[in-house]
Amino acid sequence: MSVKKTTKSAALPVTMRALQAQAFSLDGLQLVQRPVPQPRRGEILLRIRAASLNYRDLAVLTQNYYPTLATPFVPGSDACGEVVELGEGVDRWKIGDRVTPTYTQGWHDGLPTPEMRAKRTLGAPLEGVLQDYLVVPSEDVVAAPAGLTDAEASTLPIAGLTAWNALSEGGLKVGDTVLVQGTGGVALFALQFAKAAGATVIITSSSDEKLARAKALGADIGINYRTSADWPQAVKHVTGGRGVDIVVETGGSTLPQSLATVAFGGFVAVVGFVAGYEAKIGIRQLLAPMARVQGIAVGSRARFERMNHAIQIHGIKPILDRVFPLEHGAAAFNYLEGGAGHFGKVVVAL
Repeated sequence: MSVKKTTKSAALPVTMRALQAQAFSLDGLQLVQRPVPQPRRGEILLRIRAASLNYRDLAVLTQNYYPTLATPFVPGSDACGEVVELGEGVDRWKIGDRVTPTYTQGWHDGLPTPEMRAKRTLGAPLEGVLQDYLVVPSEDVVAAPAGLTDAEASTLPIAGLTAWNALSEGGLKVGDTVLVQGTGGVALFALQFAKAAGATVIITSSSDEKLARAKALGADIGINYRTSADWPQAVKHVTGGRGVDIVVETGGSTLPQSLATVAFGGFVAVVGFVAGYEAKIGIRQLLAPMARVQGIAVGSRARFERMNHAIQIHGIKPILDRVFPLEHGAAAFNYLEGGAGHFGKVVVAL
């Protein structure tokens, strides 16, 4: 006796809510009704349950990050959802599975192609996740870690995987010293992953309160870069003049300061640009310590799956700052843009 495979949840709606950008500004965000998309062969339909916001999403909305992107569009890159419909030929998932889509669609292992990086990223130029339903290829999602809520799992595709990839490329090992800039999503993931691996972690912030919270999460040393004007020298001092093995550089324009903290043979992972797109460095800053500097472009599906395995083994819980309902999605973006207020990830619940 054969059992018929369920390919669709009962009574799916015809229309759905979506947070749509009518213009390239936060004021241009509007909640609209759109048709629920239908999966084609090899695709799945997800009921999005939570989406987390990244600085990249702000840049897309306000900084001409994708010059060829046209309005209206749905922003947002990171989400967790439930499989509610299977396209023809899909056997990788079943109805009811909790999954998170990969940010760079089609990047399964190794290095991505230039086309993937330019044309296959969610939230621009591909459709974003801030809508009730989303169609994605069945090969471009991973299982959400057991034990995480939908909101927590939604923080993993960019913030979590970027931190994991940065430390992996840096060759993180027991006994290393890691410098993490700030207390945003990537920084706090890097702190948690580095501590789980047996590293010493130094974290910087402009807030003593945030430094105290980071220490409660396991950070060994906190440095306030506003009250310590020469914070790279402070890093060198607390490491006995040696410097750090790995820097997770989230600022972008602070690359020269990061290079001033790195140990001989150390590694600087450039993961963000929250402080600016340009940096002026001296060539001797690279030559003298024989430093490696590498841009980190999130990570592959294979690394995503390895990261999720580590999250389960070590019981790591993503740090959430605030959760907004979809109706207040514009307020969530404005809160994120404020910068100084949040500690960890800003999430939108759907």
